[in-house]
Amino acid sequence: MPSKPKLGQNFLVDEQAARRIVAALGEIAGRTVVEIGPGRGAITESLAARAGRVLAVELDHELAAGLRARFDPARVEVVEQDVLRLDFAAVVAQAGERLRVAGNLPYAITSPILLKLAASHAALELAVLMVQREVAERVTAEPGTRDYGLLSVTMQMYGLVEQLFTLPPTAFSPPPKVHSTVFRWRFAPRFSELGVDESGFLRFLRQIFAQKRKTLANNLRAAGVPSDAAAAAITAAEIDPRARAEAVAVEALAALWRQLEQR
Repeated sequence: MPSKPKLGQNFLVDEQAARRIVAALGEIAGRTVVEIGPGRGAITESLAARAGRVLAVELDHELAAGLRARFDPARVEVVEQDVLRLDFAAVVAQAGERLRVAGNLPYAITSPILLKLAASHAALELAVLMVQREVAERVTAEPGTRDYGLLSVTMQMYGLVEQLFTLPPTAFSPPPKVHSTVFRWRFAPRFSELGVDESGFLRFLRQIFAQKRKTLANNLRAAGVPSDAAAAAITAAEIDPRARAEAVAVEALAALWRQLEQR
């Protein structure tokens, strides 16, 4: 195995933490689990002991080779690929059921991976992921709090997100300069429930969170919505005209989107 990390990896060395991550996936006997960024195989080892099949997606060639040498290919299939290019639908077609996902996500591409999982939600049941603590605080944040923003509401539109536990830098090699938090994401999209179109509502969210210091009304105007139409829709959705997007619950944002669509 290479002694130095590539691609910004910090390898988990805390075996108890690896077992806790796998336990948080629930009963996985006979199930297919996709592991993102297995690295040196700390989580993979626990997965291989419990899951029916592990699809370990590793971009680094040397690490992938080490994983193939270490694990029985009948239990652990190592896919040397960028997870952002993984076709989750094809994996589901082979598995015959929705997938569970685990992984210690590289800090540098955490948000793109989370958005990839959101886009692949139809193929996924739940994910247990480790990220930088500040990212976990953002994805689980509630409206009106400092950390609530576009990533928060986007992920929460695809299901319940809950923090599980936090690890210190000493749980990794090399130790990062930050703490890491494990969270669980249960995929259950809310678009139909809230009466909004998925692509349209996500585009709307990007517009209203474009500049966090601006009010909803100002962000809508910047997106090309006429001032009178924005004001009327905000009033009809029973939102404070001075509110910023980060202070508004997703149910009210959905009501605002519906009002704008009607106009």
